[in-house]
This record gives sequence, C-alpha cells and structure tokens, in this order.
Amino acid sequence: MGTDRPPAPRLTRRGLLGAGAAAGAGLLGLTGCSGATGGRTPLDYWHLMSGGDGILMGDMVAAINGSQQTYTAAQTVLAWGSPYYTKLAMSSVAGRAPDLAIMHHTRVAGYAPGGLLEPWDVAELERLGIGPSTQPERIWQKGQHEGQVYSIALDSHPYIMIVNTDHAEAAGVLESDGTVEISSPEQLVEVGTRLAEVTGGTGLSYGYLGDGASMWRFFYTLYRQQGAEMVLTPGRPAEYDMDAAVTALSTIRSILDGRIAVQSNDLGGSIAEFVSGSTGILFTGVWETPTVEDAGIPYSAVPIPTMFSEPAAYGDSHAFVLPRQASVDPESRQAAYEFVAAMLKSSGTWAQAGHVPAYLPVVESEEYQALPASSYADVTDILNYDPEAYFSGSGSNFQSYFAENIQTVLLGRTEPQEGMAGFIERINSLLMQPNPAAPAA
Repeated sequence: MGTDRPPAPRLTRRGLLGAGAAAGAGLLGLTGCSGATGGRTPLDYWHLMSGGDGILMGDMVAAINGSQQTYTAAQTVLAWGSPYYTKLAMSSVAGRAPDLAIMHHTRVAGYAPGGLLEPWDVAELERLGIGPSTQPERIWQKGQHEGQVYSIALDSHPYIMIVNTDHAEAAGVLESDGTVEISSPEQLVEVGTRLAEVTGGTGLSYGYLGDGASMWRFFYTLYRQQGAEMVLTPGRPAEYDMDAAVTALSTIRSILDGRIAVQSNDLGGSIAEFVSGSTGILFTGVWETPTVEDAGIPYSAVPIPTMFSEPAAYGDSHAFVLPRQASVDPESRQAAYEFVAAMLKSSGTWAQAGHVPAYLPVVESEEYQALPASSYADVTDILNYDPEAYFSGSGSNFQSYFAENIQTVLLGRTEPQEGMAGFIERINSLLMQPNPAAPAA
C-alpha cells in the first residue's frame, strides 16, 4: 500500500455494488424495465457499468430517450465480470436475452461461435452513419468473427502512463509535450530512480497484487512491444515467445525493488500512492484519469512508452452486441440500431470517464480535443487486444490463470521462465477442451 493516506473513496465499475442491489441475481440496479413507455417501442438494454462509468452511461441513455419519441431504452445493470457474462450467456441460450447488451470486444470469440450473438447488418449501420470508415481499423476489425460483424465498439480503454508533471520537471525528465522519455528497460529504471530522489517516496507506481488483470496488461504491453505474438488455436499448444515473455517479466521485476516501486502493491494502493503525490508515474488504465483529475495534482496522461522495438499497448473496448433471442421483435431490433448510432454519436460524454471514443467524428471534434483525455487518443493505433480464444478477454478467468503463475514471479519467489511455463501449461489444457458455447461437431 502507499505510504500516505488513500484518496477519498471512489466507485469504479468493479467498485461497491449499490445498496439497492437485487440479492442473489447480481443486479446493481434496474431502471425502466416495466411500466408504460408512452406508446414508444421498449428497448431492453443490459450493461455492466457501475460507479462513475454507470452515472455517465445513465446520463447518455436518459439524453437519448429524451431526444426522440420512437423508443425508450431501459437499462439493466449487472455486476462486472463473470456474473454479467454468465447471466448474458444463460439468457441467450434460453432465448430470453435482452434486445441489446454491452460486451467487451475480447469476449466475442467465446460467444459468437455458439450462436449466442447475432450479427449486425452493416448496411443498416451505414445508413445510420456507422461503419468501417467511422472507427479505427483495429477496433472495427476486432468486432468481426468469420467475416461478420458481431460487436460495435463504443470506445477503447488502453493501458497508459500518467505523469506527475511537477515531480517529473523537478527530476529533469519532463519533455516539453508533457511526456517522459523511456525508450528502454534501462531508462525505465533510470527515470524511476531519479523520480524517487525527488519524491522521497517511490519513483513509479504499479499495483498488481491479487489482480490478474493488472499483471496481464503491463506484461502483454511489454511482450507485444518486442514484436512477440501469442496465438491460441483450439486443439493445438499455444504459440508464444518464451524469451520475450521472460524479458517482459524481468523488466517489470526490475522496478519492484521497494525504492523505484513498491514490490507488493495492489491496484488501490498504487492509485492512492500517486494521487497523494508520493510517487512520480502511475501505470494504469485510462479509466483512472478521472480519479487523478479529481485529486487536483498536476499531471499528463500519455500512451505507454515504447521500451522495445515496436509501439504497443494493451487495450480492450466496450462494444454493443445483439444477444440471441428466440423471437426478435422487428421494432425493438430497429430501435437497437438507432440507439447504438445515437450512443456512438454522443460518446463525447463517455469520454469524460477517460475512455477513447471509437467514433472518429467525436474524436476529431473540437470538444473532444479540448479534453485532457485527448492526449492519448492516438493510442488506438497501437492497441493490442488479448490473444483470441473462447476463454480469454476482460472479465474472464484467463487473467486469473496468469496471476496464479505470475504473482510469485513479481514477488521474486519464482523465476520468470518457471512462472510463464506454468501459465502456458494451464492455457494448453484449455485449448484441448472444446468451447462450451460452440455447437457440437
């Protein structure tokens, strides 16, 4: 944990569930799911956004409902992670799924093959102003499976670096554009050491303890920066680069010496450490930029530095999907298309949560360019999603399996090669098992 007091509590999508949660069902809240719609077509919409994200999502839904007289979107909010994805899968299998839902781009590979999702009609999307020309190529392509579009991204949320600009300037490492040059693992150590001399605490802040997602995001960023691939093909052992994996893990371990960075910090502790001013750089996701903004410290948020041969940053996207229904109401389906188009076009509001809108006209607008978050918008050019598999992706057990084998590596109790070998062994066992959502051969 950080050496100073933590910041005031702030809800996140993984944060505290609301006091009105429906016990046993994992529900955070249920709004507008029954009652009159004033002659409008009802649109049942599920998502997993809580805390600050949930407030912004609710604001957007309310604004769209108030902007037209055709449909009314009623949002159902479920607990982040496995509870959400399990309930969504079960509803699709039973044919009683919502009209529309949010899914991480990286989860489509586990749902589309078994018919749990229905493809989008690209011609209808383009009629509404949404298509491959309105999203970055990497993001649009990630929504596809076997040539059909199954998910339409609202955003991307990459792994970034947040800099305390006062500390960086005092340490002599701040560039004129608010960045800090870190072009190698050795320079990472050097910058961290110089920042620690200024702060009197630590130089860098990285929280991972008990959090497989945080471990994976930093690791996969450094792994992909070496040009290394990880290919997960059903029925075959994983294809990966052990040397690159060892280098990535060794780089992370090199800063966890108690001086440059705390060796056993969790995510909350690392954020508290940074917003208290006792460290100079925070490695985290874009969704923490509002926390830093609220703390009032001088900062810049920038793409993760390229420490090896190729620019790369881990990321994912919240995306809209059409869960399979036993009977599709044509009016509700049309409302889903119109609602998604409206959400993308109003995603400047969503950017206030730190996410990068996937809709290019919003990113290119003067309003978005005036936001602090615009400083890392071009990270979409180097975005790297999880290696594709039915068991990978945000909110899955994939990153938990990584933590089971890698946490002891970062704590210095296991060597990087041993930890990586254990993770790959676990992944290989899953690759030999069929996707439980896929149809039987």
